[in-house]
Amino acid sequence: MEEILGVIKQIEVFHGLTDAQLNEVAQITTREVFSSGDVIIEQDTPGDSMSIIAEGQVEVLKRDSYGDLHTALFLGEGQVFGELALLDQGLRTATIVADDDPTVLYTLKRESFEGLCHSDTALGYQMMRNLALDLAFKLRHQNLDS
Repeated sequence: MEEILGVIKQIEVFHGLTDAQLNEVAQITTREVFSSGDVIIEQDTPGDSMSIIAEGQVEVLKRDSYGDLHTALFLGEGQVFGELALLDQGLRTATIVADDDPTVLYTLKRESFEGLCHSDTALGYQMMRNLALDLAFKLRHQNLDS
């Protein structure tokens, strides 16, 4: 539990949460360990969780119109992926592959997250606000690249 608490305290999506609320989030995460080359998420499959990178690095790959995968970026310790899956039931927008051995993730399932937001509305408000700000930043950044 200490490992995940140390990581999530540094992540913007969790800013503004109290220590007790961070503890609640940590309790509903699941620790997963991957080896280099393991596919964690496949693009265009249903999403139901967000992952927090506690150790290692992942490669984010996007499929082009020809079906070929290309590296979009790398994410490392203290970063998250799959945050859209906490908000909707849409398809994954990228393939995620473990790039280090080991790559340690803490996964937060949408169902558990929604339950926590319902039971602690202050936590739910802060998390939804943080997720909205994160997505707004990414959309603005994407528009600048176009």
